[in-house]
Amino acid sequence: MKDFKRTLITSALPYANGPVHIGHLAGVYVPADIYARYLRMKGEEVLFVGGSDEHGVPITIKAKKEGVTPQDIVDRYHNIIKKSFADLGISFDVYGRTTSETHRRTASDFFRRLYEKGEFIEKTSEQLYDEQAGQFLADRYVTGTCPHCGNEHAYGDQCEQCGTSLNATDLINPKSAITGNTPVLRETSHWYLPLDKWEPRLRQWILEEHKEWKSNVYGQCKSWLDMGLQPRAVSRDLDWGIPVPVEGAEGKVLYVWFDAPIGYISNTIDCVGDDWERWWKDPSTRMLHFIGKDNIVFHCIVFPAMLMADGSYNLPDNVPANEFLNLEDDKISTSRNYAVWLHEYLQELPGRQDELRYVLTANAPETKDNNFTWQDYQARVNSELVAIFGNFVNRAVVLMHKYYEGAVPARGELLDIDRTMMAEVQESVKRLGENLDNFKFREGLKEAMNVARIGNKYLADCEPWKLIKTDPERVKTIMNLAAQLCANLAVVFEPFTPFSAARLAETFHMQQLRWDMAGRLDLIADGLVTEKAPLLFEKVEDSVVEAQVEKLRKTVEQNLLDAWQPEAVKSDVSYDDFARMDIRVGRVTECMKVPKSKKLLEFRIDDGMGGRTILSGIAASYQPEDLIGKEICFIANFPPRKMMGRESNGMILSAVNPDGSLTVIGPQGEVKPGSTVG
Repeated sequence: MKDFKRTLITSALPYANGPVHIGHLAGVYVPADIYARYLRMKGEEVLFVGGSDEHGVPITIKAKKEGVTPQDIVDRYHNIIKKSFADLGISFDVYGRTTSETHRRTASDFFRRLYEKGEFIEKTSEQLYDEQAGQFLADRYVTGTCPHCGNEHAYGDQCEQCGTSLNATDLINPKSAITGNTPVLRETSHWYLPLDKWEPRLRQWILEEHKEWKSNVYGQCKSWLDMGLQPRAVSRDLDWGIPVPVEGAEGKVLYVWFDAPIGYISNTIDCVGDDWERWWKDPSTRMLHFIGKDNIVFHCIVFPAMLMADGSYNLPDNVPANEFLNLEDDKISTSRNYAVWLHEYLQELPGRQDELRYVLTANAPETKDNNFTWQDYQARVNSELVAIFGNFVNRAVVLMHKYYEGAVPARGELLDIDRTMMAEVQESVKRLGENLDNFKFREGLKEAMNVARIGNKYLADCEPWKLIKTDPERVKTIMNLAAQLCANLAVVFEPFTPFSAARLAETFHMQQLRWDMAGRLDLIADGLVTEKAPLLFEKVEDSVVEAQVEKLRKTVEQNLLDAWQPEAVKSDVSYDDFARMDIRVGRVTECMKVPKSKKLLEFRIDDGMGGRTILSGIAASYQPEDLIGKEICFIANFPPRKMMGRESNGMILSAVNPDGSLTVIGPQGEVKPGSTVG
């Protein structure tokens, strides 16, 4: 492996058309932050770059929907995203934005250099055009049926249901997201980056020089290269974005996929000024892109091709992309509002930043899609953070205050049990470092927690609370080593749970946490007086989980209502057909479940004519006792029919709700049983 003097870490730029959610965190930002913190603790020179992607059709669509400007949208969400990242402890050296003047200048200069070198080709093609809106439709302005999976709500660039990348012209029955009209094809000219020109070099660079990349990254790149690369447009017909900086390009802006990754460069410039080229062009700098799997192609093929075309930039050394995180066995979806949003989590569960970081790392989708559930969140916090990590620290510090008024006692002669414990800690720390070096953060976290497990076992095996009566000198050694273990926990957990690590470090008056301290059992000086035991973590009560699950349930319910469309009107019938149905009002006098049936309820109806029995399949929507006394509408002249061995004399009218439940139909006011409806 090549030796590098410094590391540039970039994290995917989130769209500023909404807040970030736990899927973004688990896939990109928490692992990137863990790695940046780890390298800083090792004393390495690191620059961690992030920022908001503020150009793109999703932003203009949201602005149009809300009746505000795109700038209003990006200003709002950039601030929400930036603050929530900071509150979670994501330690960016810079978090910029692509509407900055620096970015406009940097992206324009980048395009112009490639344009003047002849690296673009100009092509005329047919694209979808909305005649009513009077504009060409960028990919996200087109919706239709996915040709691969049949999803009727696919976008013109991607189907969120099956994940397939699309062109707007691939969609079946395309519709304009602006007017709802069917668009037409019109010719327009754009500049394209000929990816096929760079295919041989990309193939050599990825498939031969970077076989160490994660299998999901390497495999996706190989698939694209094997299919053969095609020229890709770098401009779009839009009025929101960075204008194409050449003559004859009125009404055209840089396509967001070309514009956005240049944001890494412009944000670096905003952070370090004239020193930026050392981070982007010095061969002794290593560049890492932390992204989700939906961005692999852009960061491994498209952006590197742009950098190759320029000719003066480093290429990424690694792209440790993660898979997707699902939520309660369903896909996280921004458009459906089905997510755990970071800013809401921080408001609703204050002081629990480390818990979220821990759970998302422990359940990270590093090799396959994983699933976040609130029940798992509760179990991991309570049985691991509280019962293992927090429990060991609390026991150790409480005993030190009980026996020595908080002072760390000097240790005496070490026994085999002490040396075994120390060797186990050092082995865990070694494996932890190896895992972090190889971007295996989930496995690394297990080793960090193992240090706490070792501490708990050590105290349980030594039983200082018993020995204090018979061998107080031995207890001093035990408690000294327990203090050293606490200090180690502060060190090894700092990349993962920085807030609790800082509280633990304060307890033992540790001024700085360095990685070379991990595994050492001489970190705390004899006689140091510790603070009282810190409350590192709190149990997650059932009520917290229930509230969050209920919140998601209501979101799903609202989505069903929002997506509901009435069924198509049936074929025409004559008035005479309708008139033959005898619809009456009746009052429910009795109601009970039909034995051995999950669907049927048996009604006794006061119909004003002596009463009748009707069976209806609405048991899933009502409790029988809730219907007694209600006035309902029923068809009185249906012929009797047998159901589950019982006779039904009529049909109760009900409406089908968007969620499939049924609502019994009845009159608005009090009506005499037997009254007709017409």
